[in-house]
Amino acid sequence: MPILVELSPEKEARLTAEALLRGIAPEQYAGKLLDDALSPPSKGKLTREDLRAMLKEVGEGWENRPKLPTSAFTRESFYQDRT
Repeated sequence: MPILVELSPEKEARLTAEALLRGIAPEQYAGKLLDDALSPPSKGKLTREDLRAMLKEVGEGWENRPKLPTSAFTRESFYQDRT
């Protein structure tokens, strides 16, 4: 069933950017978001397919993320407020 949704220019730009990061059309990404929102809540257990989909989504676009040196991950950086 076709549904027309009006988006602000900012939301349209964000939807388009997120879709591009995933390598899919904005319409396809919007459909996925709607499917996810309307899916029944899980009871704490993932199916193999759900796990694979989740891991695939986590890995998508990783090459566009900033690269951090290993020196950024020090004990002090995680516990700055503790001495």
